[in-house]
Amino acid sequence: MCTVFLHMSSATPHPGVPLFHMEILFTFGGIILLVLIASLRQVNQYERGVKFTIGRFTEISEPGWRIVLPIFQSMTKVDMRVKAVDVPEQKAITKDNIAVGVNAVIYYKVSDAGKAILEVEDYLYAMSQLAQTTMRNAVGEVELDDLLSKRDQISSRISAVVDSASDPWGIKVSNVELKDIALPADMERTIAKQAEAEREKRAVIIRAEGEVISAENMAKAARTLAAAPGALHLRTLQSINDISSDQSNTVVFALPLEALRALEGLAESLKK
Repeated sequence: MCTVFLHMSSATPHPGVPLFHMEILFTFGGIILLVLIASLRQVNQYERGVKFTIGRFTEISEPGWRIVLPIFQSMTKVDMRVKAVDVPEQKAITKDNIAVGVNAVIYYKVSDAGKAILEVEDYLYAMSQLAQTTMRNAVGEVELDDLLSKRDQISSRISAVVDSASDPWGIKVSNVELKDIALPADMERTIAKQAEAEREKRAVIIRAEGEVISAENMAKAARTLAAAPGALHLRTLQSINDISSDQSNTVVFALPLEALRALEGLAESLKK
């Protein structure tokens, strides 16, 4: 009886075995679900994802949800929008040995996300340093007058140099603008004096040109009056009429030379 009882008890399935298997299945299912959730990466419309698999570059991920396996894969997002970076003020010396302070703003965007991650450690810092160095070099190649009057040309030159140097990094420079040029106080006073002297010179030239034109017109009028007999006398009478309308002024009127000559001719005729 004892043997039979042991045989029957061993042949009966243990009621806890199916429950144990279900717990294992639920556990593995939860782990897999957590891994899938942890593997999801969202790439926004203005971004690109640079994916690495076991440390090696794999692909560029487009916008949307992407699966990145933990431990084996990683992804770095790159913003593809245009960036406006303020270049801090740089002290530089112009070609004519004048110290100035120049600051600018640079507009650029990432054209190749893979190169921006693979070819340079930190493209934001690299672009800032490159713009500062290029700006100092460009200022040192021009004189102060050209720096003040040809800012667009200098900005275009800086933009071309920075764009060429950053092309291997997958960066496209759209524009560089010089914001401000700071001059020493004594240089500002000197420039103000130079501008004042220039304006005075123009005023003297304009005044002299006006006098020349006035003298030409007066000579033309004198020739016209001299060509017509009695014209000067009529002009004299008109001037007297204009002056007589204002009685508050005392006017000393000079007798025309033609009148004196007429008197002389009359005296000579009387003598004869």
